[in-house]
Amino acid sequence: MRYLITVSYDGTNFKGYQKQPKERTIQGEIEKALKEINGGIKVEVHSSGRTDAGVHAMAQRIHFDLDKKIPLDKLSKGLNSLLPEDIFVRNCAEVPDDFHARFSAIGKEYIYKLNMGEYNPLERNYVYQYNKKLDVVEMERAMKYFEGEHNFKSFTKSDEEKDDYVRTISQTNLIRDPKNLNKITFVFVGTGFLRYMIRNIVGTLIMVGEGKLRSEEVIDILKKEDRKAAGKTANPEGLYLKNVFY
Repeated sequence: MRYLITVSYDGTNFKGYQKQPKERTIQGEIEKALKEINGGIKVEVHSSGRTDAGVHAMAQRIHFDLDKKIPLDKLSKGLNSLLPEDIFVRNCAEVPDDFHARFSAIGKEYIYKLNMGEYNPLERNYVYQYNKKLDVVEMERAMKYFEGEHNFKSFTKSDEEKDDYVRTISQTNLIRDPKNLNKITFVFVGTGFLRYMIRNIVGTLIMVGEGKLRSEEVIDILKKEDRKAAGKTANPEGLYLKNVFY
């Protein structure tokens, strides 16, 4: 029986999603809980994608197989009783045997939260505390140049070699909190994202907001296909995997 769970987590105290020896990870904690539910037999899980250390998820999707059928509410409650407080199973569903959390996905939505106002220690792990004014209008204009199909080699991890750097971003948006205009949220919806891609895009948008780049220069950075052409990688704490689409 194949199950799909929707999981939210606070990535602050994890070394990312992927299981690593002697490190606290999302995958490691979930597999440990499933092993107990499965009578001590190891269960391998597969996610829609990996998140890095300090990155959060509102709706990560993870599938796994069990030899026995367990009622969905019982499985969700069982997992939540065994998982640490910074991971929560929001939903559990049965899926066909050929379903794959990663390869069946047709799109993802990420958001990135940034504070231009006064430093807030209570939000330091959940909102990037940039704490300086940015040109929001120019950043919003720059975001639109990322929409469509592009080679995003300039915006991925510098030492990551891949056969294909082409991805499609179908929608971008910049949202200002009406109660606090210093808080902004960058929204990205696309078919898929390379490692560090969103954080590198945000780092470049910050340069635009600082006046160090013009919005239209994003076009040239994309064409260069060179990581050195783009801005620095934005901090992990502002990034959230918001949704995965199937």
